[in-house]
Amino acid sequence: MRIVVVGQGGREHALLRALSESPSPPELFAFPGSDAIFELAQPVEADGLESLVAWMKAHAIDLCVAGEESYLVKDEGLANLCGRAGIPCWGPPKQAAMLEASKEFAKQFMDRHGVPTARAAVAETAEEAWELIGGQYPTVLKFDGLAAGKGVAVCPDEASAGEFLDEVFKEERFGKGGLLVEECLLGPEVSVFAAVSGPNHLVFTPARDYKRIGEGDEGPNTGGMGAVASRRLLDAELMARIERDIVVPTVRGLESDGLDYVGFLYFGLMLTADGPKVIEYNCRFGDPECQAVMPLVSGDLATFCLDGARGTLRPELLEFDDGWSVGVILASAGYPASSRSGDVIAGLDEVDGARVYHAGTRRNGDGRWETNGGRVLAVVAGAPTREEAVERAHAEAAKITFDGAQRRADIGRMHF
Repeated sequence: MRIVVVGQGGREHALLRALSESPSPPELFAFPGSDAIFELAQPVEADGLESLVAWMKAHAIDLCVAGEESYLVKDEGLANLCGRAGIPCWGPPKQAAMLEASKEFAKQFMDRHGVPTARAAVAETAEEAWELIGGQYPTVLKFDGLAAGKGVAVCPDEASAGEFLDEVFKEERFGKGGLLVEECLLGPEVSVFAAVSGPNHLVFTPARDYKRIGEGDEGPNTGGMGAVASRRLLDAELMARIERDIVVPTVRGLESDGLDYVGFLYFGLMLTADGPKVIEYNCRFGDPECQAVMPLVSGDLATFCLDGARGTLRPELLEFDDGWSVGVILASAGYPASSRSGDVIAGLDEVDGARVYHAGTRRNGDGRWETNGGRVLAVVAGAPTREEAVERAHAEAAKITFDGAQRRADIGRMHF
């Protein structure tokens, strides 16, 4: 089997590692990839989606796995182009990927299909946003588009709301677009993932991520500073309720709307006093949740994704470990406002009790690893108990050093 994984971050590094551990290891390729990814997969010679799909067709690729969300909605859409070329794609078509690309689209979808979520209204200008906020705090403001996990602000007061509105409408930090003014839900957050193929789905191991840069959930939002994953994160009754009230209505809604969904679907949930509610959908695995979840998944992931892309979901191909997995992110100096590249990374060879997934790294002229982005590495450790996994992950992460490194010491400890 010949598989192309599309993306270049830690999530794609984790997916490639998991695919490589299938019983009959596939021949792996990656686009655009990274130096670390190219130690697992061969590079694809392409400069865009059209040339990527042409390359896949010319090289008899059996399956394309969409890792990074932007390619699903860019131009004609990765899955759409693959479908036209007759290449199975584990990832949804552009029309379905609007669940992530447009928060307004997602909110209308949830309202239409009875999926529990927060009340919200759309603002196209700062003036409209102020009117909708109406002096009620805390309030949640969400940019209506892709923003690499940084387009949401929970605003406790007028000053913080004003700062975010300036970022959206004056500075256009995330590009042109409006935003949602949303009711602020209270409760712990959790990420639930499902593999979806048309009317069928399989729920994967749930996870909890840590979005703020600072310990104690202080500071600005990031793409995620760590994650904890386990089948025991939520009790069986709550998982059954989430599947019944959220996952099933979503999958049925996609079918009834004629959105032929294939691939991973992420449900960002808030566990409120009134029950679980959807904060957001992502049309791919989360990052860094993927890095924490994948070590708990065994079996034949390659065949599972290929058959799913062809319309048949086969849960019997996968098994899920009942233990715990903790992923700790090492971020570069300046993140998330900026990132610093070129700091040499030491200690990678000393890690022996955890997996290390590369995100923002590259090899320098001397062949040494150095920083090349905001979130640099994920160090992931597993154990039968959460406490053991937490201790192991942090102990191994502490072996890795580079100038300006940022790591939250409370990953896996806070919220428990």
